[in-house]
Amino acid sequence: MFKSFSASYAGHVVDDELGLEGTPANDRWYSNERLAEAFDWALDISQHLEANGYDEFWMAEHHFQPEGYECIPNLIMLGLYLACNTQRLKYGCGFNITPMWHPLRLAEDFAMADILSGGRIIFGVGRGYHSREVETFGSPMFDGDANRELFEEQVEVMVKAFNEEAFSHEGKHYQIPAKVPYRGYTLEKLSLVPRPLQNPVEIWQPLVSGNPKGVDFMARMGIKAMVANTPEPARNERLTMYQQAAASHGRELALGEDIAFGYRFFIGKNKEEAIKEAKPYFEEAMKFAAPLGLMRLEPEQIDAVANPSLRRGVELPTLEAAVETGAWLAGSPDDIVNALKEDEARYPGVERVNLGSVMGMPREVFKEQLSRFAADVMPAFDRS
Repeated sequence: MFKSFSASYAGHVVDDELGLEGTPANDRWYSNERLAEAFDWALDISQHLEANGYDEFWMAEHHFQPEGYECIPNLIMLGLYLACNTQRLKYGCGFNITPMWHPLRLAEDFAMADILSGGRIIFGVGRGYHSREVETFGSPMFDGDANRELFEEQVEVMVKAFNEEAFSHEGKHYQIPAKVPYRGYTLEKLSLVPRPLQNPVEIWQPLVSGNPKGVDFMARMGIKAMVANTPEPARNERLTMYQQAAASHGRELALGEDIAFGYRFFIGKNKEEAIKEAKPYFEEAMKFAAPLGLMRLEPEQIDAVANPSLRRGVELPTLEAAVETGAWLAGSPDDIVNALKEDEARYPGVERVNLGSVMGMPREVFKEQLSRFAADVMPAFDRS
């Protein structure tokens, strides 16, 4: 049953010259002052969410993007700042890109923010998808197996640090603690000081590819899953895989339990109007995502998205098709309610719904959409 509603913001400041006819992604280059506006956007949106009855605000960690698409390098720091400027809203880390961190530094930072915020920071981990970020920080991105191996060991270290008063770890990438003398004795264990207020720590991770190894690791570690923009039947396959993996590790879950659904949405008078108004945001998101391999496009389609001169005769994804498959929700408030009610009935274990801002969607447009959703969609759901 859908009970909790949240929104996400990846940190974009792009809001003009949008769509396929607008400025190409690689030609965008913003001033430092403009890039720093992402923090003002985050504060404004978070206060708007709290005033409209939302429960959580999720943001994304990314680095080195003068193009202005993802401008938040530290979720824990920003989440703590926002918590100090709001009263009850929780802040989701969607997601701390773990291969770019030392796991103990990430665990320490979260524990400190968790205590100072009174438990209002939600911990999330991800493997990353920007080679410019991950490889620059000295971790593998192109080698997927090496990336997964590093990530999983890092998570194991953090779980130990969160849950054990003193711990040690011997792995391929980390030997904790260092085997050094300390105050007259040989160091054998470490303690995270302080450990988080939350016990156990709720950990979230995006469930993107449905790789059985990755899903099994999530289930074994008790990690909860965010499933976003995934049409059927792939979504059902991934939720079923997660449910079965959890059962294999002794956790009997309803279909969709410990999973949140993420949606791209736009509310208008009707479906046709909503699609017309949202089209530039859909196209801007495609300009951002396609060259990164985040959309299943052919090479000539990726080239056409990036370069208008190559677009003639190349068929590209459309918002109309995305709405038909359920990858986007667009229409009247009743249309949105009906689509969500169908998902609620199909997946009785799901309780959390996340509404994503789209690359290029202006701040005031996103706030207006959130207001409409709060007024015209959320009342249809029992949040008691």
